[in-house]
Amino acid sequence: MLAEVGEVKAAARVDADSLTAEIADASAALTRGYGRLPRVVLEGGRELKCIARCGVGTDNIDVSAATDLGLPVIYAPGSTTMTVAEHTLMLMLMVARRATRLDREVKSGNWAYRASYGLGTELNGKVLGVLGLGDIGRRVAELAQAFGMRVHYWSRVSRDERFQYVERDDLFKLSDVLSINVALDAGTRRLVDRAALASMKPTAIIINTARGDVIDEAALYDALANNRLAGAGLDVFASDSSHEANPLWRLDNVVATPHVAAVTDVAFRCMCVDTATQVARILSGEPPDPRFVRNPEVLRER
Repeated sequence: MLAEVGEVKAAARVDADSLTAEIADASAALTRGYGRLPRVVLEGGRELKCIARCGVGTDNIDVSAATDLGLPVIYAPGSTTMTVAEHTLMLMLMVARRATRLDREVKSGNWAYRASYGLGTELNGKVLGVLGLGDIGRRVAELAQAFGMRVHYWSRVSRDERFQYVERDDLFKLSDVLSINVALDAGTRRLVDRAALASMKPTAIIINTARGDVIDEAALYDALANNRLAGAGLDVFASDSSHEANPLWRLDNVVATPHVAAVTDVAFRCMCVDTATQVARILSGEPPDPRFVRNPEVLRER
């Protein structure tokens, strides 16, 4: 699709100096999220007409800088809603029933583990706290209600009368399962800090399919390792984590997946094709659909 409107080049490296050189004469820069596009890189793009992200989160792009430069930031809102919500419910069930441990014991020949397993946790009747009621958070809430969960939520802007709104500090205290669904920005970085974790029930479970930096990872490890939280299901990890030796991965009460909540047959195609479609429109001299522009104010200035 992109090749029909211009030459497509893949960046060899994603450090700032390399990216600055790569996009110096580019008409568009498109990323799947690997590497960052800060102001210093964007300012080096003399011919840029747009910046694009194949996905929903745009935290690897300096959107403010792009706006200052008059560059539309293309993304694919809604493309990952269903699949990330499904992944969130999967992690809830896996942690609540300790599924990875059960799988490991049975496959190692230890069917007798059934006798020492103890009791799993039933989701029906439990309080699900949704931190951030955007498209994904809302879909998680809907699916959880089908499981018989009582849904409470906190959101900076969204409201939905189908679910119970509570203040953020109360959400931490009330939740049996806390699902993190906020976008990452200055206001949400380490939003789930040591104090928030300390206020949660020791039987509570945390699920994070948003961004790793929303949680204070060291504090989360301490809470899980010392049984001040029952478990966690994590698809994302802090940006400064070692992906080779993360201590959270040594804990039996943690289920980890490698940032694949949005990587399904339907969602991956949608996020990539929707984004490329809008980039191709811009490079062909047509205006993009405003629904796919993260900073639509730049369109009004054109």
